[in-house]
Amino acid sequence: MIEPRHPQISIRRQCELVGLNRSTFYYMPAQESDLNLHLMRLIDEQYMKTPFYGWPRMTAYLRRPPHEYKVNHKRVQRLMQKMGLQAIYPKPRTSIAAKGHKVYPYLLRNLAITRPNQVWSADITYIPMLRGFMYLVAIIDWYSRYVLAWQLSNTLDGLFCLDTLDLALAQAQPDIFNTDQGAQFTALAFTSRLETAGIRISMDGRGRALDNVFIERLWRSVKYEHVYLYEYTRVPELEKGLHEYFAFYNHERPHQSLSYQTPAEVHSAGLCRPIVP
Repeated sequence: MIEPRHPQISIRRQCELVGLNRSTFYYMPAQESDLNLHLMRLIDEQYMKTPFYGWPRMTAYLRRPPHEYKVNHKRVQRLMQKMGLQAIYPKPRTSIAAKGHKVYPYLLRNLAITRPNQVWSADITYIPMLRGFMYLVAIIDWYSRYVLAWQLSNTLDGLFCLDTLDLALAQAQPDIFNTDQGAQFTALAFTSRLETAGIRISMDGRGRALDNVFIERLWRSVKYEHVYLYEYTRVPELEKGLHEYFAFYNHERPHQSLSYQTPAEVHSAGLCRPIVP
């Protein structure tokens, strides 16, 4: 009924035309074959351990014991592209930037970050489920590691990134907003929202996932401390679980790098603790 990649009509408009609430549409996880879902789970877990693996090494990993899957590199490459994964060393990206988008410089190199709301960053990650998968976007404050907003989606159409940005900007506004060069963040609708608010835009170099290091660490925490521990079958259950986890992450979980304070404590206090990326 709804075509996620319709060339002319957005998902928002398609839902309006058929009388379907857009949130109801997003409550259906994206689908793949059972074998591909299993391979994606293995790829995701291994990538959290070795983010420098591209599709050649990941293919070799799946072919070797203990897995020994007879998979060709084209399948692994396609699945990693679908998951939005790339090796951290400079190489062609699996996610394609928006056509003709403005190239923004990386502004955080050697920048001392000394207060909350000086720098925010955003990223998208793949979330495995028992019978499907979702995408999760989050916006994090670099200084305090506080998660300002997050949303789930079963497509990479960019609308859920805009919704998440609006939720974050309703709370505060950063001086600099950093992302990778994925199409969701290079799209004119996203960058113009930031520029209209007077926010400077910073973008990672191609193939440099570690330029966005703090949100990459957030993904490891979310997955190892929560997602991998549960076999979610329905999106509402996943969403409820993530609500609980992010509340725990922000308000209860002490961080060693924050002198064992919580992100919420540091974000509200604005303690002077310079960070240099």
